[in-house]
Amino acid sequence: MVIDRKARIAEVKSCGQYFLFHLESPEIASQAEPGQFLMIKVSETTNPLLRRPISLHNCTGQEVEIFFQIAGKGTRLLSQKKAGDILDILGPLGRGFSIKNEFQGKEIFCVGGGRGIAPLYYLARELSAVGARPIIFYGGKSSSDLPLKQRFEQADWEVKVSTDDGSLGFAGLVNSLVETELTIRKPAFLFACGPEAMMEKLAEICRKENLPAEFSLESIMGCGLGACWGCVRPIRRNGEVKYLKICQDGPVFLAEEIAWNGE
Repeated sequence: MVIDRKARIAEVKSCGQYFLFHLESPEIASQAEPGQFLMIKVSETTNPLLRRPISLHNCTGQEVEIFFQIAGKGTRLLSQKKAGDILDILGPLGRGFSIKNEFQGKEIFCVGGGRGIAPLYYLARELSAVGARPIIFYGGKSSSDLPLKQRFEQADWEVKVSTDDGSLGFAGLVNSLVETELTIRKPAFLFACGPEAMMEKLAEICRKENLPAEFSLESIMGCGLGACWGCVRPIRRNGEVKYLKICQDGPVFLAEEIAWNGE
């Protein structure tokens, strides 16, 4: 059930252009699933008019957490909020990741590029809860783009990092790191969230390796509820490509369903 309510910011942490907010919202925390998102009002005026979609980074008994990067006016305004401020939020929204009991005892690759790492912390927690072994792949342009590295490591998950400039971990794209790792181990499933180009390449790798996968897609959204049709995407269903709503039918889709070039 979607809840529209006010949530108090309990804590704000920042690292450069990246921000982690703890929001007091026990109702949403009790209903949310990994891969879902919130629509957040970032201004009390009509500029900007639209809420911003922000994925759920984590949920506890009383709080939900969001992690985001300043990418435009909306997220810049959101980053200026302080502990004690009240946010107008709508959620939880969308279709999340598929977490299966059959993952018990198996390795699961969780691949995040840049701010796309955000929903994978909550996902990894729930995978661990069913007895799976999440392996985190965290890619960024440089070491400064990996602000959540320590948090994932402190959760006692295996974490592999890559940087485009070679400043930390594997030197190169996170896709290449995943491809290298697949030569020595075969997971039961792969989850990913990140830049479009990253996920398109990952889809190709998964297809070649016959590895089932789910990807979380990003989109500019109008309402987040499926009413405005502002976030449609070509998705392959039952042998044909249809335009489906990322906010309602996603944001998580099977890798094989996504028509990257509209075909």
